[in-house]
Amino acid sequence: MKDLYNPYTIKSLELKNRVVMSPMCQYSVQNKDGIATDWHYMHYVSRAVGGAGLIMIEMTDVAPDGRISDFDLGLWSDEQIPALKRIVDACHSYGAKVGIQIAHAGRKAEDAEVPVAPSAIAFDENSKKPRALTTEEVKGLVENFRAAVARAVKAGFDTIEIHGAHGYLIHQFHSPLTNKREDEYGKDLTLFGREIIQAAKGEMPEDMPLLMRISAKEYVEGGYGIQESISFAKEYQNAGIDMFDISSGGEGPIAAWGRPGTHAAYQVPLAKAIKEALDIPVMAVGRLDDPILANAVIGNEQADLVAVGRGMLRNPYWALEAASKLRKETVIPKQYTTGF
Repeated sequence: MKDLYNPYTIKSLELKNRVVMSPMCQYSVQNKDGIATDWHYMHYVSRAVGGAGLIMIEMTDVAPDGRISDFDLGLWSDEQIPALKRIVDACHSYGAKVGIQIAHAGRKAEDAEVPVAPSAIAFDENSKKPRALTTEEVKGLVENFRAAVARAVKAGFDTIEIHGAHGYLIHQFHSPLTNKREDEYGKDLTLFGREIIQAAKGEMPEDMPLLMRISAKEYVEGGYGIQESISFAKEYQNAGIDMFDISSGGEGPIAAWGRPGTHAAYQVPLAKAIKEALDIPVMAVGRLDDPILANAVIGNEQADLVAVGRGMLRNPYWALEAASKLRKETVIPKQYTTGF
């Protein structure tokens, strides 16, 4: 039987366990320059000390106007590499591997003077109306993603995750709700995402896995469901994705009938469906803070990795505590052994 503390390998990425620190925005850049701070260092390295197998750095943006807020991390400049490399090196010293989530917020860039998007459709009545990107600008953004991935490789990351979920730019392109374009990127809704994937693969070592987070279900009237997401995920898989990180929602005002679940593991069936339909490794996320539940997701082969978010915000040592509760072997820092 597989469990949460079995090692896991995908291509060159070798993890000591299947516990992932989910990417969670900290909005803690001090000078609006996109450069990681001491807060980010403490935040991520403490989870490496705390036993996580994979640390996923929060949404990191490919352009200044692609940030949710001006206090987000960025990788549009070489000046942003050293602070991230410092975090990666420290996490490695405590036995964790490190990935980074590369993204553009599109119409959800709250601090951009005029956000950009596939089409000029606002997120909601309280949001700025975005400007529709020209075809050439779309191609330019693919190059922005390429350059950001190249910088992530220079910083020493072990894996890259492309953010195609939660209503951000790539999601906006592959959703019929937000892409009303008449050019090639409107006729083929996955073209933008596929070009980004291919650009990223061109900058990554051949044996480095490329992950992608997708929203497998939209919680709005007329939104897509699991069958549609299986279809577009297949396109992304063919373009070069090695593993999907399965989330949901984020595309617009949420109708009362379609609210995302609030119960534990509500997104796990979506992960299982994509894993089975595409025969591809998946990461499950969403209210999996209970170690027994997280372990069951692995044991029942519903997912290959489990990402923990809020649980790790509350407790940097979640992975050590979970191992103790599940009576699984894990490496405890010698300074902390008396606590266990």
